[in-house]
Amino acid sequence: MPLEWSGLSPELLLTLDRESTEGLRTQLERQIRDAIRAGRLQVGERLPSSRALARGTGVSRGLVQECYAQLQAEGYLAGRVGAATTVAARACPQPAASRAATGPPAAAPAAAAPSGGVAAAAAPPGPRLIADFRTGVPDLGAFPLTDWLWAVREAGRTLPTAALDYGTPHGAAELREVVAGYQRRVRAAAADPGRTVICSGYAQGLALVLRALAGRGVRTLAFEDPGAPGATSQAAAQAGMTAVPVPVDEDGIDVRALDATGAGVVLVTPAHQWPTGVVMAAGRRRALIAWARRRDAFVVEDDYDAEFRYDREPVGSLQGLAADRVVGVGTVSKSLAPALRLGWLLCPPALLDAVVAHKAADDRGSPTLDQLALARLIASGRYDRHLRRMRTLYAARRSALVAALAAHAPGVRLTGLAAGFHAVAHLDPGRDEDEVVAAARARGVGLYGMAANRSAPAGPGDARLVLGFGNVGERAITEGVAAVGDVLAG
Repeated sequence: MPLEWSGLSPELLLTLDRESTEGLRTQLERQIRDAIRAGRLQVGERLPSSRALARGTGVSRGLVQECYAQLQAEGYLAGRVGAATTVAARACPQPAASRAATGPPAAAPAAAAPSGGVAAAAAPPGPRLIADFRTGVPDLGAFPLTDWLWAVREAGRTLPTAALDYGTPHGAAELREVVAGYQRRVRAAAADPGRTVICSGYAQGLALVLRALAGRGVRTLAFEDPGAPGATSQAAAQAGMTAVPVPVDEDGIDVRALDATGAGVVLVTPAHQWPTGVVMAAGRRRALIAWARRRDAFVVEDDYDAEFRYDREPVGSLQGLAADRVVGVGTVSKSLAPALRLGWLLCPPALLDAVVAHKAADDRGSPTLDQLALARLIASGRYDRHLRRMRTLYAARRSALVAALAAHAPGVRLTGLAAGFHAVAHLDPGRDEDEVVAAARARGVGLYGMAANRSAPAGPGDARLVLGFGNVGERAITEGVAAVGDVLAG
């Protein structure tokens, strides 16, 4: 059965190159056609409305309507006045089994704290803070409680008695189907429900993958530097592995340095590197996949906050380029709330059985009712509606941060602002991160240095702060920066 995206307009990842000699309408037609052929869009699935797709891609509604009309004439789409446009029954996407054998289609060129990365430590006891720029935490007060309770009621109302049994460690079939469809549509992932495993958040997902790899003889995990050295090293040790840092530059992880480590697996955040915010360049992505194939190694992709992008083109998942070598890890910790403890793994065929076996040994499977509620929330369109609202909210907070720093500490440069809900503030050379953090705390403002994200001490001129604005309001951002502007400016 086709997935029923019953929201106002389901999202679809498309990237238009305005510098290309290929026309925008031609690009749009080609990408939708390719998505159907590759199975990202399946028979009966709805496409965004022409108005929503035009708004999302920055083209005219008329151009989108012409595109849809052409694809209907070619037999790829079906639609009629007053009804949604869907993938036509006579469209013939490549079967999932064939895609797994021949390799996934190429995703759009590539130009998160990560899901399991430990957020900045909570502030020690002391005076109430004017603003706490803690990272890795979404706006907890904006959790869509009404929609979640609706989804729980709907899941319970239609819950078959058999679903109250232990179930499968893979996860509820309904959620795996919805997650796979959503990942294909929004992240250009090569997602198959049969190779999707539901887990209890990123930490468990990473642990399952590392234990599966340890069973294959992998003994070294490489990770990005700066990144999340503490949590990553702990996860590696628990799996019997050694964790080694690999430097990150403006294009992403240094693949030559990675090659020298002899690692059998690497953990990366390509869509929005934690914590620098850089996007892994297309050439670097190709080099990373080539490394994995040459070394018979695997890549773990933490896709932790790709939902929140502002002034850049969408970036497809790395997993969509090499489903046989990349494990995609996703959660709702940043999009909804960490307390839900729900995530998923898009597993390569070679790791699936071992991952499922370890999940069964851990807990037999994640709570079924919560899984079914999440499936209802996503399929209903309420999840997309929440994400659209949060993008607007975080974009306003990002603007407030930029404006406040420009007013009170104009010499402080901000980077990593294209996506997510944190930014990196570059302090003047010679500044000491710890001194700045302590001085800000004395004025009632929680700031956090980059030091906790590095595997080695910072070099001269590398003093930086990681400023989270997910769970702090615009007024608090403005007042907090004003209170420490002179501290930041030095």
